[in-house]
Amino acid sequence: MCHTDDSRAPAPPVHGPVASHGGLELTAADGTRYRAYGAVPGGTARAGMVILPDVRGLHPYYEDLTQRFAEAGYRTLAVDYFGRSAGLGARDDSFDWKSHFEKVTPAGVAADVRAAVARLRADGGASLPVFSVGFCFGGATSWRQSGEGQGLAGTIGFYGGRPMQRAGDVIPKMTAPLLMLLAGDDKGTPPAEFEEFAGLVRARGLDVESHTYPGAPHSFFDRSFAEHKDACADAWVRILAFTDRHTPRA
Repeated sequence: MCHTDDSRAPAPPVHGPVASHGGLELTAADGTRYRAYGAVPGGTARAGMVILPDVRGLHPYYEDLTQRFAEAGYRTLAVDYFGRSAGLGARDDSFDWKSHFEKVTPAGVAADVRAAVARLRADGGASLPVFSVGFCFGGATSWRQSGEGQGLAGTIGFYGGRPMQRAGDVIPKMTAPLLMLLAGDDKGTPPAEFEEFAGLVRARGLDVESHTYPGAPHSFFDRSFAEHKDACADAWVRILAFTDRHTPRA
């Protein structure tokens, strides 16, 4: 398991106002209604961002994270994975995620991301560049969206457990660049697998930026981990630079 209800997202290096934030429902193309949480920056959005949570779905850490991304200037939506099996309920520490996670499919997640991208562009303008960012399961799933025809400007993943298993099959279809933010003390995935995955994506001619934080644990992007505050700050800098680099300019 990755972040808990006690986790809180670290603040970005820039702190703009948040115009609004709150829960909402989205509907995927197959008719599935699912929970999402959105946040809108006070000024002009620099880009859109779809947040893909860890295996527990849309719990409080990710609701908090949408506001941090809005502070950084992103029109943001965090999505829940479990609309098809668990309905619209809350995903706090009491949620039995294990019994529902086995029912999550790549096709279902792609449909949910597609609905979130469409909502961001409906609200923020058809030309809004949209990125994805994910954590743990959501990290590899975020990279996978590069090959799911989402029209994303780039895909970002923290920790990104087992990328070859979760996203290797869509590498031949990938179109968006990747940012990989990896934990040096992550026991879940051998470093060689990340290297293999990144190498195969680069072989397609796509930009892949991969950075490993030595000694950082699997869920280091958490402001309660004071000893990893430098890694959190650096990750934010890399996200901002990556999205700026891959945002089309007029």
